[in-house]
Amino acid sequence: MVNFRRVFVAGHNGMVGSAIVRQLQNQGYQDIITRSSQELDLRDSAKVAAFFSDLQIDEVYLAAAKVGGIQANETYPAEFIYDNLMIESNVIHQACIHGVKKLLFLGSSCIYPKLAEQPMRENELLNGYLEPTNEPYAIAKIAGIKLCESYNRQYGVDFRSVMPTNLYGPGDNYHPENSHVVPALIRRIHEAKQAGLAEVVIWGTGSAKREFLHVDDMAKACIFVMNLDKDIYQLNTQPMLSHINIGTGLDCTILELAEIIAKIIDFKGKIKVDPTKPDGTPRKLMNVGRLRDLGWKAQIDLESGLTDTYQWFREHQQKLRGM
Repeated sequence: MVNFRRVFVAGHNGMVGSAIVRQLQNQGYQDIITRSSQELDLRDSAKVAAFFSDLQIDEVYLAAAKVGGIQANETYPAEFIYDNLMIESNVIHQACIHGVKKLLFLGSSCIYPKLAEQPMRENELLNGYLEPTNEPYAIAKIAGIKLCESYNRQYGVDFRSVMPTNLYGPGDNYHPENSHVVPALIRRIHEAKQAGLAEVVIWGTGSAKREFLHVDDMAKACIFVMNLDKDIYQLNTQPMLSHINIGTGLDCTILELAEIIAKIIDFKGKIKVDPTKPDGTPRKLMNVGRLRDLGWKAQIDLESGLTDTYQWFREHQQKLRGM
């Protein structure tokens, strides 16, 4: 079915944004607006204001963000809080001023306390201390949720928030220092196999548990939530608790994840752990009951999704080698 709503996907070059663009195209959207960070610096309030003034945007998917793993968060905490606060503040404010009908803000499961009750329900937000290694990023994402809530309350707009679990899939970042756990393990284990190494050492004890969602499932969930009738969406949220978790409801240890990836890559060496390195949050499993009650659940199982992701990595290996 053809859809002529004008949709701005902020962050379309990233893994999540590009997946949202693919799914919008698959669902018949004809007027998708994108801008690279070189074309439009979302941290620049004047440029963002001019952009929204020039274009009559109907909907916004706010997927633009500065992201990275534990090492990147520990190395660049100022950039992680500043860049993300500026991006979301500018886009949400200008979307309100210029009459955007709907906005979907993409957060992160790291908004929840380090020792949140598992699986994490939406009402765990602000119920305890955050994981120190990514606290600046988490605070920025919490601010994005509260921006949407505040603009909804004061101006009656329809700005929604979704909190994805750990994402992976085509278009991920494979930088050796700044990548998340799935691409980091894929690259390291692949290169270890090529080099004929006898082992790969992973950070931490390997016992930390994580939930992983394929980015194509995430994109479908975002469009599903965006297209929910406003009354139905509001029935499944609370005035001061407007975000919805997106995940699979299943998790595994980091060691188990590494072993699955090693199997897919056919790496015959050993996977060893380094307990002198941080584990991060002991467990991060989303309670996805609210989203399931609304009628959506993930379709791509972890091994199939990782196999697909490794194939993408192999196809783009030459381009990624310079990272």
